[in-house]
Amino acid sequence: MSSADRPDADDFAVAGLMDRIYRRQRHVYDVTRKFYLLGRDQLIAALDPSAGGAVLEVGCGTGRNLILAARRYPEARFFGLDVSGEMLATAGVNIMRAGLEKRIALGLGVAARFDPEALFGRRDFARIFFSYSLSMIPEWRLALARVSACLDRDGRLLVVDFGQQEGLPPLFRKLLLEWLGRFHVSPRRDLGDVLTLLASEGRRELRFGSLYRGYTAFGELG
Repeated sequence: MSSADRPDADDFAVAGLMDRIYRRQRHVYDVTRKFYLLGRDQLIAALDPSAGGAVLEVGCGTGRNLILAARRYPEARFFGLDVSGEMLATAGVNIMRAGLEKRIALGLGVAARFDPEALFGRRDFARIFFSYSLSMIPEWRLALARVSACLDRDGRLLVVDFGQQEGLPPLFRKLLLEWLGRFHVSPRRDLGDVLTLLASEGRRELRFGSLYRGYTAFGELG
C-alpha cells in the first residue's frame, strides 16, 4: 500500500462523523429514506450485469440496494464499500437475514483511496454504482476518478443522487437543501461536468440527465 492509499487523519474524521450520524439512524434508515431517495430502483434495473459479473456499490449503507440487486441478478457477485462501520454492521445483519452472505462481500474503506485488491482480492468490476452517496463524500471527485479506474474493459459506472431541483418550487428547494445540510448532504452542482471529463479521459460514453423535475440526477458512464 502506497502512502497515497493509506487513510489519513481526515479519513478517520469522516468515518467518525458518519458513525455518529448513523449510529441510531441506521436502525430506521430504510424505512425513512424510501420516501425521498428517488431513482434507486431505476438504477438497480439499469445495472443488468452478465452472469458472473462483479458489481460494486460505493457507500452501500445498510445493504438495501445490494440485497435487491443480488435478488434481481442471481448469477452476479456483489461487493459493498462504506466508510461507516456502524452502517456496515447493519448491512451485515440484513444480508445474513436475506440469506445472501455468500454472494455479497462488505468492506470498510474510503472511496477516494479505494484499493480493490487489498479489500476484495480483485482488480476490477463489471458494474460500479453510487446511490445517494456522492453527496456525502467530501472528496467526491477523487472518489469518482479512483473508482472509475476499477471498471473492466466493458464496465459501466452508474450514479443516482440529489439533483439541483431546478424544476421544483423555490421554497421547496430552499427547505430541502437546508434540511439535507443538517445531515452533511450536499448535492453536487458540477456532477455532470465531472462525469463528462471522466468519460473523455476514459474514452467512454456518458448519459446524464435528471428525474422528477430535477429532484434526482442520474448518470451512466460506459
